[in-house]
Amino acid sequence: MPLDFVHSACPHDCPSTCALEVERLAPDRIGRVRGASENPYTAGVICAKVARYAERQHHPDRLAQPLRRVGPKGGGRDAFRPISWDDALDEIAERFVQAEQKFDSTAVWPYFYAGTMGLVQRDGIHRLRHAKRYSLEKETICVALSDAGWMAGVGIMRGVDSREIDESDLIVVWGGNPVATQVNVMTHIARARKTRGAKLVVVDPYRTGTAEAADTHLMLKPGTDGALAAAVIHVLFAEGFADRDYMAKYADDPAGLEAHVRAKTPEWGESITGVPAQAIRDFARLYGSTKRAFIRVGYGFSRTRNGAGSLHAVTCLPTVTGAWRHKGGGALYSNRSIYHMDNALITGAEMKDPSIRALDQSRIGAVLTGDKRDLGDGPPVAAMLIQNTNPAVVCPDTTRVREGFLRDDLFVAVHEQFMTETAALADIVLPATTFLEHDDIYRASGHSFLQVTKKVVEPYAEARPNHDVICALAKRLGCTQRGFFMSEWELIDDMLAKSGWPSADEIYAKHWHDCMPAFETAHFLDGFGHADRKFHFHANWAALGGDTQGMADLPDFSAVIDAANDAHPFRLVAAPARQFLNSTFTETPGSRGREKRPTLLIHPEDALYLNIGEGAPVEVGNRQATISLHAGLFDGLQRGVVVIESIWPNADFPGGLGVNALTSAEPGKPGGGAVFHDTAVWVRAAA
Repeated sequence: MPLDFVHSACPHDCPSTCALEVERLAPDRIGRVRGASENPYTAGVICAKVARYAERQHHPDRLAQPLRRVGPKGGGRDAFRPISWDDALDEIAERFVQAEQKFDSTAVWPYFYAGTMGLVQRDGIHRLRHAKRYSLEKETICVALSDAGWMAGVGIMRGVDSREIDESDLIVVWGGNPVATQVNVMTHIARARKTRGAKLVVVDPYRTGTAEAADTHLMLKPGTDGALAAAVIHVLFAEGFADRDYMAKYADDPAGLEAHVRAKTPEWGESITGVPAQAIRDFARLYGSTKRAFIRVGYGFSRTRNGAGSLHAVTCLPTVTGAWRHKGGGALYSNRSIYHMDNALITGAEMKDPSIRALDQSRIGAVLTGDKRDLGDGPPVAAMLIQNTNPAVVCPDTTRVREGFLRDDLFVAVHEQFMTETAALADIVLPATTFLEHDDIYRASGHSFLQVTKKVVEPYAEARPNHDVICALAKRLGCTQRGFFMSEWELIDDMLAKSGWPSADEIYAKHWHDCMPAFETAHFLDGFGHADRKFHFHANWAALGGDTQGMADLPDFSAVIDAANDAHPFRLVAAPARQFLNSTFTETPGSRGREKRPTLLIHPEDALYLNIGEGAPVEVGNRQATISLHAGLFDGLQRGVVVIESIWPNADFPGGLGVNALTSAEPGKPGGGAVFHDTAVWVRAAA
């Protein structure tokens, strides 16, 4: 019998940030994990991988104690020997001091991302960074491109309440696969379909689980979303679906947009996207004639060199039709700004010096191998602390990333739950708690609930929270900011008080706090986020980044992608697998068993031409690398497009190189961002 069910929140890098109920079987053991039925967004539904979280929480391979490397880098557990926490922390602090003395403070690069989305455990690493004047991190790997695209038009990071999907008559999922990556969206879509007869349209380069469930799937070529959106806008103007009164009040230049798209016919769109002109026209008419049309803007289609422009083009649609005016109409990308959190104490913002160099996390391979375009006039990176991420697997250009980590003169400490490929390349490995073993606070991008959580069970073995490690290192390094001497709960309470929200105890007692603004604000009826309060059809890319070459300021197709050519005739999409979340859950048998093995999805006609059969070994390559895996014949994509659902560990690919060996670390436009779905490759049958 369980002791009880305890409220918690999912910490993983997903817009849903699900409200959870966790079965506590003993002070150190959990059972079932289920969605909180009383939360109106989670609505009792969570993804299967988190429902199986006991598999991960009690996995026999969890790291149990600090380790020092005594063997070769990348050698796995056999290359490490246990040490005490004090010895491990002393050594990390000493090596950071040595790096600073040999070069300067920017030779140390604390490196993190979103392995937890908790604001204390994720962001406290910045407090150490700023206190010691270590190199800054340019956070580009996930949302840099999509943020730029949304901000170009809307001007503020918020949108329509996701619960309004229940009241929509048309839902467009553009560039996302919520069946796999945000299951709660499907719950609300199902309600709208059942109660209102709502239609679901999915825009995606291949037939995902979400596309299979759709009434219409617009299956376009990767990187051509801007052309599709521009062709739809052409029809909206040409056939009388444009709301001219709305645009006159709320948009910057409707006449300029109309003139621009006059030549962007559906036939033009077909020539670029591969979507039949009639299908483009039919979708435009459906969208234009449906007032309660909700666009759930995904992340995937932004991860190309022209991704920011494509996303901006999509956000123009509800402005052209005036869909923002209607309940169940408009669009949502992220609601981050509605929480207006003052997290300065957690991040040490008052100590930040913006003149210190910022190194691009997506270009870690270039950074660690000494590329002067990244390092500038500063020193090489000589020491790192890594939390909440696994760059040896998840970052672009894997081969170069690994080359950087293999440097003899680079000291790396990794704080992790498992012996990841990055941890195996470290000098010191520290065991980390899971979200069930520490306190934290969570906001979401996909809904409006602020959630405060306490630990559910005691930490496994010698595992410690990120906050404890940051504070212990700070004290050894002489830092005096008061945040280093506070508990997680004290930091949460301080932030909530400064942000104007209820206390940590109050929110924890009621499990969540709804931060959604009023309808008029959520639908921008009181103005958009720009100074002129208008939506901007004209994107000011220069204000959002330094590289604007080849970008169109109005919705269009920017031909700056890694286009297919004779040497590389296929376009590769490195899509997320349903049972993994980045490289998390790749260690659990439930997820691995369902995913089976790394597979190249290829159209049967392309496979026939290349003499590749179902399940046959294949090689995929480009200028960066060649990887090996097995073929899966799949007609749910256009010819010339291939998909590898991942992120499988490199070791699971024959030859030991995974999909990100093929992806480029070239920054997306205008201000950087990883371009995981913008890769031209060749494919051949394995010898």
